[in-house]
Amino acid sequence: MKIFERKGHAVIWGDATEALRQHVPDNSVDLIFADPPYNIGKDFNGNKDRWQSEEEYLKWCYEWLDLCVAKLKPNGSLYIMAATQNMPYFDLYLRKRLHILSRIVWAYDSSGVQARKYFGSLYEPILFCVKDKEGYTFNAEDILVEARTGATRKLIDYRKPVPSMYNTKKVPGNVWNIPRVRYRMPEYENHPTQKPVALLERVIRASSNPADIVLDPFSGTFTTSYVAKRLGRRSVGIEIEEEYVKIGLRRLEIQDTYSGEVLRRPAKSYERQVSLAQQQFALFEEKERWNTSSRR
Repeated sequence: MKIFERKGHAVIWGDATEALRQHVPDNSVDLIFADPPYNIGKDFNGNKDRWQSEEEYLKWCYEWLDLCVAKLKPNGSLYIMAATQNMPYFDLYLRKRLHILSRIVWAYDSSGVQARKYFGSLYEPILFCVKDKEGYTFNAEDILVEARTGATRKLIDYRKPVPSMYNTKKVPGNVWNIPRVRYRMPEYENHPTQKPVALLERVIRASSNPADIVLDPFSGTFTTSYVAKRLGRRSVGIEIEEEYVKIGLRRLEIQDTYSGEVLRRPAKSYERQVSLAQQQFALFEEKERWNTSSRR
């Protein structure tokens, strides 16, 4: 296990349960966002996310869930993602340990066919839990969205003492329509289950304050830590795959190099094509300039 730190941000390269036990004190974290492997066979840099049985997978999940609960401050918040088929187990397990305030649906569209013999999945569930339902952080004013009903239609709310138009802004409901990360998006990294910056911005703005500690035990592309840094929070990101650790070191600007390798985002295929075309055009211009000068 190895720890990289700089200016309030830590990247821990190691197993999530061991890192939580050894390097994160109890009652020390303000916000945890956990997006674990879903046990559906995704390929994470050559390692398949598949356990021998559902029972083994859930046993592992309950282990790190208990650790997450222990690491939260008394006024802390926990957001958990899971596969749709597994979330009921998480829900039943956590409701005995925390207060589940919201069951959120992250909904998105898909350009491809999801299924042909049943209804394909176009959402992922998120649980929003707190230790103390009477005392937790929720910055409603920081996450307001447009109210598309009464305010847009300029309807009057006659229930108020002085009738007036409906508010133009509101706190989001529990269905979040946020696009998935696509290859051509600037935020895209080489990871099969990258979560959008917009999703993490809503979570972190709502459930933490500047200088708070935000923890992600399955960091992947380190979007949680990246957004936390951008919003003035501190962060701890844990990741077991070395290739993804390098993404975190780069995105958090903790290191410029790693074992002699310069850390930079790999060029995408269409960017390489543009670069090649630019080089060819530059060579063509140079040749034309040379021919013109020769004729003189």
